[in-house]
Amino acid sequence: QAQLVESGGELVQGGGSLRLSCTDYGFTINLYATGWFRQAPGKEREGVGCISSSDGDGTTVYADSVQGRFTVSRDVAKKTVYLQMSSLKPEDTAVYYCATYYAGRQCPDLKSDLDFGSWGQGTQVTVSS
Repeated sequence: QAQLVESGGELVQGGGSLRLSCTDYGFTINLYATGWFRQAPGKEREGVGCISSSDGDGTTVYADSVQGRFTVSRDVAKKTVYLQMSSLKPEDTAVYYCATYYAGRQCPDLKSDLDFGSWGQGTQVTVSS
């Protein structure tokens, strides 16, 4: 099982950029698809992006709300999956989590977090107006 740790969250001005990291201190992150999720106070957790395993075709999936602004990538050697965020908006403010999709190497749609596990502790992103 993966042991995931998110980092990189901070306070940023609207329109700015941030890169979040999801690093595995276990040994399985590259064997499965990896997803990024976020949760704001009073809201349900939502999927924002996902990338296939290192042996996959590199396919990524994004929520409509972040399409064109967020990019997911994988550094196999560092056992790390990144979430590059640009053109940030106040509504992007949330705790961001990464998780492993244990059902396979390819990403599912982002309407559900079924079969995702090994959730990290989360990292806070706050976007000012």
